[in-house]
Amino acid sequence: MTKDPAQSQPTCPIARALTHVGDAWSLLILRDAGLGLTRFEQFRQSLGIAPNILSRRLAALTEAGLLERRAYSEHPPRFEYLLTEMGRDFGPVLHAIGAWGRRHGGPAPLSVPVDAETGVPVEPVVVDGPTGRPIGSFPIRLRQP
Repeated sequence: MTKDPAQSQPTCPIARALTHVGDAWSLLILRDAGLGLTRFEQFRQSLGIAPNILSRRLAALTEAGLLERRAYSEHPPRFEYLLTEMGRDFGPVLHAIGAWGRRHGGPAPLSVPVDAETGVPVEPVVVDGPTGRPIGSFPIRLRQP
């Protein structure tokens, strides 16, 4: 993978994104935060994750700018974790991953995304903004700026 020495980060945007969200726990925490979970214990119960792993992932997602940590109790000190704009921008990516998983993941999924107001199932599709064509329906290549 090509590195940009000035930034000491990968030059590929996908690789850069994966430095922040490249593990299953991070993706699942962001999924749960998008569904409204905010507190440590809520994440721990939903995911069945060990507390030390959850603490590390929450800290990393906060440091990366995807979550914001806010105090909700001083005695004892307790914090909640809220999606930032950057974290909310990742929501469509998670829904696209979910759509792929429903299509190629084996037996029928346990959950299906629905419009919260109408209850109608939604089918996430990634499209090219200017043309509206679904990504994957035409060849793509990478061009260096």
